[in-house]
Amino acid sequence: MSVNLGLNVPRATLPKALDIPALEFKPPSARIPFYKPMVIPPSDLEAPEEVEPEQTTEQPEPPKLKIPVLDFDIPIPETAVVVTAVTTAVVAVATTTVTQSLFEPIKKKVQKFLQKKIDKWKKNRAESGSTT
Repeated sequence: MSVNLGLNVPRATLPKALDIPALEFKPPSARIPFYKPMVIPPSDLEAPEEVEPEQTTEQPEPPKLKIPVLDFDIPIPETAVVVTAVTTAVVAVATTTVTQSLFEPIKKKVQKFLQKKIDKWKKNRAESGSTT
């Protein structure tokens, strides 16, 4: 049942839709870090029975540092040799520095003491030499 109250209401019309262009959306991309897997053999790994170990009698060539301007190769010492040399140098410098600071005051006192004795000896000699 519809009731007519005598009002003339216009029928609502919707506006035409806007023409919106389609957007191309590219999802973000990221460079995912990767690594080469490291294969760690088990601690109880042994060669199969039918495999014989490779026999080599020649020593590998020591690494060399090539100086391009002079066209000269300098052999690089092994790590153990470098570590030993550096450790020895550090200990020597530390020992010298510490002992120098300890012996410097002693050296000054001994020099003063000896200089007083020498001066006294010279004075005594001069006095005894003038009386004879």
